[in-house]
Amino acid sequence: MYTLTSEHVEQVFLDCLFKNGEDTSNYIKAIGIINNVGLHSERLEAYRSEIELMLSELPDEFKASIGGGWSFLNMCNDKNGNQWTDLHLRMEQLVQLGIGIDKIRYALPKDLWAALPAGMPYIQVIL
Repeated sequence: MYTLTSEHVEQVFLDCLFKNGEDTSNYIKAIGIINNVGLHSERLEAYRSEIELMLSELPDEFKASIGGGWSFLNMCNDKNGNQWTDLHLRMEQLVQLGIGIDKIRYALPKDLWAALPAGMPYIQVIL
């Protein structure tokens, strides 16, 4: 089953945001490339297996145990070389979902990103 689509990432991400009136005290902080968000911990956990499946569809170069991590700019393609999104925002949302479930980390701290190609972070997927 192919789950890594721009629409699916957006749907999961938006559902993991807080709705008006919800208690926001128990949030998961997800630092993105440009945006930082607080994700609803229970809904995020309910999507854990879907998020892991989407992350598994990324190229092996992103997997910490195989490729060691790869530039955020390459995240728009899946492991078969197909472009799944043309939006950096959607890629960032996938990163934030992965951070929220402790399955993504940045290879270097944000203050060192300027030294990387195009100033973009290297992303590591831990599966």
